[in-house]
Amino acid sequence: MDESKHLVEVKNLWKVFGIDNLTGCSFTSEDVRMIEEKKGIIAVRDVSFRIKRGEVFVVMGLSGSGKSTLARCLLRLIEPNHGEIMFDGLDITKMKKQELIEFRRHKVAMVFQHYGLLPHRTVLENVAFGLKLRGVKKNKREAIAREVIARVGLTGWESRYPHNLSGGMQQRVGIARALAQDADLLIMDEPYSGLDPLIRREMQDELIRLQKEFKKTVLFVTHDLNEAVRLGDCMAVMRAGKIVQIGSPEDVIARPANEYVQRFVGDHNRMQELSAGASKIASA
Repeated sequence: MDESKHLVEVKNLWKVFGIDNLTGCSFTSEDVRMIEEKKGIIAVRDVSFRIKRGEVFVVMGLSGSGKSTLARCLLRLIEPNHGEIMFDGLDITKMKKQELIEFRRHKVAMVFQHYGLLPHRTVLENVAFGLKLRGVKKNKREAIAREVIARVGLTGWESRYPHNLSGGMQQRVGIARALAQDADLLIMDEPYSGLDPLIRREMQDELIRLQKEFKKTVLFVTHDLNEAVRLGDCMAVMRAGKIVQIGSPEDVIARPANEYVQRFVGDHNRMQELSAGASKIASA
């Protein structure tokens, strides 16, 4: 095991859609020009970053910026075309099929925007499902599942099915399933974007609470700067497949790198001013 302070290190990652054979492509300026001439879509463009152990690393940007593609490339749910994805000293891009399956089962858990729950399995069965795939015995996996179900506030709902749950409760099940796996890295791809504002705020509070307890390494994808600032220790802003700024949320707000980031910061500051104004009126 690599004992460095960084759990994940991504180097010069590229992903292109619309062109089938890019074997041997080194993504020089000539290669990129050829891809663009052939109308290829560069979804991830020469992306590099590192994630420290125990931090919440937020990737944010508008729809189509490449953030969800990037998250899926880290697990090779989408195969990158070029670059390295180092996890605890191992290059994920070089893993064989069985190695990759074991890596996904044991090292990483993912929470999707649309929950990804199995409709014909109960809450308990959904939370324990990843452990079942690992071959954990039923009594043990159900005991672990019940423990994390309690921690996300769903005690009493173990025998219910997903269609009996609200959106916020379904998202809690997704988080509980990820926590039950006790994976080293938790990837959350816009997990709260389908929730109404009040429940979304509650789920953010829940993640902050759980993070204090579990100290997980989290990659959190969002298009909402307010959410990124609230949750993130470090933040990468993406545009057109490229990271245009990376730093602490405070640094990004104080020193936006370009006009694109400045627009995000401006919206965030306006929201903060409106919220402060509303609080003054309410307390008057």
